[in-house]
Amino acid sequence: MSLMKLYDLELSGNCYKIRLFCSLIEQPLEIRPVDYLGGEHLGDDYLKLNPLGKIPLLDDDGILIRDSQAILIYLANKFEATRWWPISAKEQAEVSQWLSVAANEIARGPNDARLHDQFSVALDVGLARENADYILSIINNHLENNIWLATDNPTIAEIACFPYIALAEEGGVSLLPYKNINQRMLRIKALPAFITMPGISG
Repeated sequence: MSLMKLYDLELSGNCYKIRLFCSLIEQPLEIRPVDYLGGEHLGDDYLKLNPLGKIPLLDDDGILIRDSQAILIYLANKFEATRWWPISAKEQAEVSQWLSVAANEIARGPNDARLHDQFSVALDVGLARENADYILSIINNHLENNIWLATDNPTIAEIACFPYIALAEEGGVSLLPYKNINQRMLRIKALPAFITMPGISG
């Protein structure tokens, strides 16, 4: 059986989520870089794989999964990583709530601010930074009485929410006010087989 293939962009936090999780569960990946700046993601060949023209995209022996949150769920299920994707309905719901935060509030906050500052994407960066401070405050308060976001163990909720928070300062969003978030990031970086990406210190 061939290795799972990840259509990847090194500077994408969403792609990094998949690389990081596969490292943590010790599952090898074939990395297939996508020439994003060259528009490869909008070419006919790529659009046949993912009509949305977005990355990451996971190809598991012909099974194509798009969206980083969906890929995390798929991988955790495939490899029976119940520590990362719990079995109980209650805990799955707790994790899923944070997957939604990653795809919405974090995406429209620190991610958007970084897109503006680092990649010159035209958007309301003031609003993005306001959104960032809003969700970071909520997460920081949540972590006052919780070691991890969802359960008593690290789950894919941590992986989904980690990258764009860790990269927040690349969008002009300071993490200095958020003591609990900074402590959580240190816990994630201390996980066995943790790997980093450009912009995140190891």
